[in-house]
Amino acid sequence: MSVPPRVALVTGSSSGIGAAIARALHADGWRVALNGHRDADAGAALAAALPGATYVDADVSAPDDARRLVRETVDAHGRLDAVVNNAGIARRIPHDDLDAVDDAFWDLVMAVNLKGPWNVARAARPHLAAARGQIVMTGSIAGFTAAGSSIPYSVSKAGVLHLTRLLARALGPEIRVNAIAPGYIETPLTREWQPLREHVVAHAPARRLGVPEDVAGAVVGLMGMEYVTGAVLPVDGGLSLL
Repeated sequence: MSVPPRVALVTGSSSGIGAAIARALHADGWRVALNGHRDADAGAALAAALPGATYVDADVSAPDDARRLVRETVDAHGRLDAVVNNAGIARRIPHDDLDAVDDAFWDLVMAVNLKGPWNVARAARPHLAAARGQIVMTGSIAGFTAAGSSIPYSVSKAGVLHLTRLLARALGPEIRVNAIAPGYIETPLTREWQPLREHVVAHAPARRLGVPEDVAGAVVGLMGMEYVTGAVLPVDGGLSLL
């Protein structure tokens, strides 16, 4: 009797880092459920390219949408073994330009980057507990350094990293919870961020830019570490050492 494939839900997986994570997990033998919001065509196209994958358009910042996302994933695949909470937003705003950050931006960043992972984790909890599964959060080195695309973004990622530790303690032993903390990763969103690109290549120990596949490989590796929970793994080419 064959064992059904493990199922991983990857939020924010229509493009960039999330899409690379979905492809890497699929290559590692996982059945993948993709998610995005406002980019349904790209998400559906990626799902069509990964045999057995599904796509759900849902806004993880809305509790009802997060519950629907989990429900439709379980309905389609029959189980849920892992969640990669990758959905997030960023906008480049100099940290000293306090007046450029309005209340609407604060609220949006916190809703998507911090409340979103909470919403999905809470909705997925019973399914993950039944599978003795796991959650991987996408944080950022901006969550523990005085850096990042904006102050609200960095604060949201600091919250994600602490949420990781809190959930690891609260949900164990049934569910493991870990986080990755990327540094500069070249995506369509970050490609124009100069002079940060030059700084990374010139000064980070790895002497190159990060790419989404670097993060995806770290996620796959971390998900295989069964005695690790509450951990934060930097994926930054040593950038946070500077």
